Amino acid sequence: MTHFGDRLTEVNRRTATPLCMGIDPHISMIPTIFGNAQDGTTSDAAIRAIDDFSMACLEQAIGNVAAIKPQAAFFEQQGPVGMQILQNLGHAAIDAGLLVIMDAKRGDIGSTSTAYAAGWIGHDAPFPSDALTVNPWLGIDTLAPFLDCADATGSGLFVLNRTSNPGACDLQDQMVNGQPLYQHLAALLAPLATARRGKSGLSSLGIVAGATWPEEAEALRASLVDAPFLIPGFGAQGAGAEKATSGLKRGKHGWEGGLINSTRSLIFPQTAAAAGSLEEWRHAIAETIAENKIHGKMNYGKIFFNRYDTRHILNSC
Repeated sequence: MTHFGDRLTEVNRRTATPLCMGIDPHISMIPTIFGNAQDGTTSDAAIRAIDDFSMACLEQAIGNVAAIKPQAAFFEQQGPVGMQILQNLGHAAIDAGLLVIMDAKRGDIGSTSTAYAAGWIGHDAPFPSDALTVNPWLGIDTLAPFLDCADATGSGLFVLNRTSNPGACDLQDQMVNGQPLYQHLAALLAPLATARRGKSGLSSLGIVAGATWPEEAEALRASLVDAPFLIPGFGAQGAGAEKATSGLKRGKHGWEGGLINSTRSLIFPQTAAAAGSLEEWRHAIAETIAENKIHGKMNYGKIFFNRYDTRHILNSC
């Protein structure tokens, strides 16, 4: 398998977008056209609805976005059958040419991280992926097993750094040696990222940098020149496209150097919730995806540029 940074660069250019579709099958939000998912978390009806909804989202993603990002928790809560759905989703997306970012946020000491890495990293893993989100807050040494596995399989890692939630500043803004903790972490990651640059110049080691913190994203980009950024917080969490692209690079084909994730705004728009048929739902999802990209450039238009919500979040710390 080719280098993850090179694959990400290629898909950014081929699809002319950094847009990533988050697939988080909230039981309470799945439209009724997929069945009555609210019969119970692990009921047969809920399982069928989650499976059908997740695959329908994937069908809409193919050819229209650069990647999908399934949130493992929504499949884990279904037990073994839910994890089988996640496994099938990963294989189907990879076969369709999409990057798969498994959002499992794994992290632990040595042998445990080795086991996590074997389960979640690479196309041949039980839960196949192109990249995995990982948690570094037990210490940089806990990343070593993930890095080894990613290097061996041509895969990527996105390390939690400056997350999009309002409470991120409770810990990530604490000062360490004269700089915020997230910048201290970036400094530790920088040489690891540079050592993993691909032919495109982009590393296989990246960070999660929330769209709700655009100034911080720009500063992190200065520290992590080679690293791909996974950028959550776009859309429903309040960040508009202008802020979401703060950590990316402008290429001749559009935005490069990472992925901008949108979940609720892409798979749970109000127009889709009101759909009376699968065809109406497909049309609504296709429309909302189209509203997020225009000729390879992010849409700075009407439905996602909510500067007032973003300002509230930025000032909350």
